[in-house]
Amino acid sequence: MKARIHITLKNGVLDPQGKAIQQALAGLAFDGVEDVRQGKFIEIELTESDADTARVQVSDMCEKLLANTVIENYDIEIVA
Repeated sequence: MKARIHITLKNGVLDPQGKAIQQALAGLAFDGVEDVRQGKFIEIELTESDADTARVQVSDMCEKLLANTVIENYDIEIVA
């Protein structure tokens, strides 16, 4: 079983890397880009076969290590 985790900054948290990407895109003549927010993507291969149990385990991983829950949100996708 595989878990895919998308981690993004919460709304209202400044994103200087996203701003730098936006400016670089403008410099490359990609017009019409109003805002860029960057994040992280983590994929974990699990031995767990129950999707609900896997989701709980991965959520615990996010809460304890993978995401800074003060400034970041995370979304978990479990793939069989």
